[in-house]
Amino acid sequence: MAKRLRALGVVLAVIGLGFVVAGGVAYTRVQDGYNSLQTFSEAQNVTLSYNEDGQLIDRGTTEGADAIMTMLTENWGYPVNMSDLDPNDPLVNTASEYMFQMATIGYHVLHGTQTVVLTEDAEGPDGEIVPAGEYEVVVNEVGSPERVAAGNGGYWTDFNRLDPLEGAARAQAWSGTAHGLIAELGVGTVTHSTLQMGLALAGILAGLGLTFMFSGAGLFWATRGKDETIPDTIPEMMLEARKEVVPQKSN
Repeated sequence: MAKRLRALGVVLAVIGLGFVVAGGVAYTRVQDGYNSLQTFSEAQNVTLSYNEDGQLIDRGTTEGADAIMTMLTENWGYPVNMSDLDPNDPLVNTASEYMFQMATIGYHVLHGTQTVVLTEDAEGPDGEIVPAGEYEVVVNEVGSPERVAAGNGGYWTDFNRLDPLEGAARAQAWSGTAHGLIAELGVGTVTHSTLQMGLALAGILAGLGLTFMFSGAGLFWATRGKDETIPDTIPEMMLEARKEVVPQKSN
């Protein structure tokens, strides 16, 4: 029995070593990914702005940054990790920083006003005629009343492209540049989140490996020494004790 337990301990230790090695490989790959993301962020040179008190600001005010943060956390429902927003490291290189920068672009697009100039009368989707002239379209006021009231008006799908004013305002507000920047920042967000998951996976693999290794070593330690054999016969002293306990039948 002891030999078999020691053999099982060796097997568990070997399996654990395999998990530890796998965890080490995963950790190495994750670090390569972090280094690549850092280099990518440095090449872009996109930074967040902080004041002298270390508070996040947008266009010189904390109120602007607070409004963006509210949109990011409440309207978009993103769980911002505040520890990622480090005034000593303003480079955008974490998921929360990428998302805040994305929200900054979206916020200013949504809270902008687009000037649409019609050089001639145009027909609307319902057949009404929109006279030629210059019009101001408030982006976040475009959309259904429910979405506008909830603060979700003005997104790409809220515009009616058949409307001569909304169609032109949509192309001006949500330009290819805005879409491209948001898409690029989204790649950074997903990349950093994936790397965090990879780091967690490496930790799980290493933890399992160490558990198996300690279990195997524990079995081997517990069964060290000479094997004890179990006698094939019942000791005589136990038989004598049984005779005293069990009453003899009378004839």
